[in-house]
Amino acid sequence: MSAFGRKNGPGGMNPGARPQFGVAKPMRGGSPTPSQNQPEAEDAGDQFPPLPDEDVPSPGGGGNAQSNAAMARLSDRANAVHANEADIGGFEASVHKIKEQVLPRLLERVDPEAAATLTKDELSEEFRPIILEVLAELKVTLNRREQFALEKVLVDELLGFGPLEELLNDPDISDIMVNGPDQTYIEKNGKLVMAPIRFRDEQHLFQIAQRIVNQVGRRVDQTTPLADARLKDGSRVNVIVPPLSLRGTALSIRKFSEKPITLDMLKGFGSMSEKMCTALKIAGACRMNIVISGGTGSGKTTMLNAMSKMIDPGERVLTIEDAAELRLQQPHWLPLETRPPNLEGQGAITIGDLVKNALRMRPDRIILGEIRGAECFDLLAAMNTGHDGSMCTLHANSPREALGRMENMILMGDIKIPKEAISRQIAESVDLIVQVKRLRDGSRRTTNVTEVIGMEGDVIVTQELFKFEYLEEGEDGKIMGEFRSSGLRPYTLEKARQFGFDQAYLEACL
Repeated sequence: MSAFGRKNGPGGMNPGARPQFGVAKPMRGGSPTPSQNQPEAEDAGDQFPPLPDEDVPSPGGGGNAQSNAAMARLSDRANAVHANEADIGGFEASVHKIKEQVLPRLLERVDPEAAATLTKDELSEEFRPIILEVLAELKVTLNRREQFALEKVLVDELLGFGPLEELLNDPDISDIMVNGPDQTYIEKNGKLVMAPIRFRDEQHLFQIAQRIVNQVGRRVDQTTPLADARLKDGSRVNVIVPPLSLRGTALSIRKFSEKPITLDMLKGFGSMSEKMCTALKIAGACRMNIVISGGTGSGKTTMLNAMSKMIDPGERVLTIEDAAELRLQQPHWLPLETRPPNLEGQGAITIGDLVKNALRMRPDRIILGEIRGAECFDLLAAMNTGHDGSMCTLHANSPREALGRMENMILMGDIKIPKEAISRQIAESVDLIVQVKRLRDGSRRTTNVTEVIGMEGDVIVTQELFKFEYLEEGEDGKIMGEFRSSGLRPYTLEKARQFGFDQAYLEACL
């Protein structure tokens, strides 16, 4: 007998009985011995299934083909060589070269004060014979197209913003970023590309930056190297000059659409679903206190402008910003703007000062363009003192982070209040948090609509009404997703009932 209490040899086991412990099955591949029948060999093959070939995709989907494609993209990015300057075409280069020769002689024949009183069209008419004179002196012959292009470039140089005029007049461009005189990037359809423009030199770019800033009564130089300004159409401008900027004067221009954006238009762009659009319309009309959260360039100001369309025309609305960029679509709207300190460091008017003063101006709603510090507490106080329907924007990556940032901004001030009291103030003041995000394909989506319910202990309790869920990426690189409703009864339904929208609000959220 063996050590396991069984007789050795084939006679020790019953025919057809299950193999006992200690009896090994043969591996597939070996030739069976005469004592092993064929079914046993087949069963043995199942014990060690063959390893999958490298070319066979995994059951999960993408397999090695997807992994190889991803690694190829990483390799291309690691080995890419980027151009530092944009290639300017032959026609633009020739006009630019002629402009450099004509401009000094033209300035000798023009009275700058008289030219400043004319419009661009009138100045073009006055310039035409003078330009022909100068070209004759220089013995330069231009065709009709080149002559018109030269006139436009010269007028933009004298009355406009030089090479930036072409970019500012393009409705498809949403952002302009100038990194010194030789490099300018623009954003089109959510993607950054290099623009085919170039400034003459650093002095040329600095003069244009000063022209922009001086229009709103601010200044930029080595003593005040930072400045926020705006253009006539409401576009926001940030200027930073040497010695803070090491590559020369840097301009960042955020353009805004001339045509007002509405919530229905955002729905048409795919930024939100039909139900989400209806819920946000009702929230704006029912005077809910709304915080719009998101990253840089995600569309917070656009969302705020769109939601302002739902404000009753009979309400008095005050907007408070560092640089006025909101374009509310209401008749009774008064914009207020902060003021930086003078050269002596005095005379500054902050957002907090304006919020306190706004409470004395009989507002129905107070809207803050963006909160960055202790003025958050003043806004919450306004929300709690009869100014329902107030709105603001702030930088955060999620609704929960937005609540944490509001707590931190209040603690940044000199207000001696315990953190629990601050959290309770936020929970009692804010009704909705709307999270917007710019995805990696350049599209902007409303990813979350979250209610603030109240406090549970020392934690602010929230409830998600809508959420955008990522599904996949299309062949053209576009992100596919779905806007989903949580199906929960909204806690803010009582506010909607006061305005007669309770049934519509409930149907939109369920």
